[in-house]
Amino acid sequence: MSNKNLFLKSAFVRAPLQNGVGRYVCQLQRIVLKFCKSHGASRGIRDFIEQDLVDFSRQNPGVVVYLKPRRHRGPVLVAEYLNGDRVWMSVHNKTHSEITKWMEVLRTQQGDVAGARLKKYQYTDYPSVQGPWTPFTFKDPELNVATLPDPKFGANNRLSVSATEKLRLMFEKQKISEKDMKIGE
Repeated sequence: MSNKNLFLKSAFVRAPLQNGVGRYVCQLQRIVLKFCKSHGASRGIRDFIEQDLVDFSRQNPGVVVYLKPRRHRGPVLVAEYLNGDRVWMSVHNKTHSEITKWMEVLRTQQGDVAGARLKKYQYTDYPSVQGPWTPFTFKDPELNVATLPDPKFGANNRLSVSATEKLRLMFEKQKISEKDMKIGE
């Protein structure tokens, strides 16, 4: 097991409070596209800016889009979210379609999801006093002291009795009652 998780900040599973109950609030606050005007590795981001950036900003009026040209540097996307998280992503030599997909990922996520080590994989505001549910929660306590295999506990009680099985049981009961009548005579 590696210890790289020790350097990540630890956090609980979280979601924006009641987001989507009344209305959906996009968690992306602003996005900065840093690129070079002449460098070959920035070709995909330049194509995205020329073809899709205006449509992206029209579809997402709550997201502020900044363009930052810089010389002889690799292309970068920096997304800032309402909860204060910043996601920095290098898009060096990515194509126009890949950048479009990454912009959609950054728009729909709620922050830096990969940058936190989870303390627990489940979280609730109202923890149970009785503890978590297990498959043995509602089992018969008699099972704790029984010597196994025991036909009483090995029987499958969950399946309903078939019609053939019902007829067989009725026939056996009838045989027993006939024996009792013969013995009683």
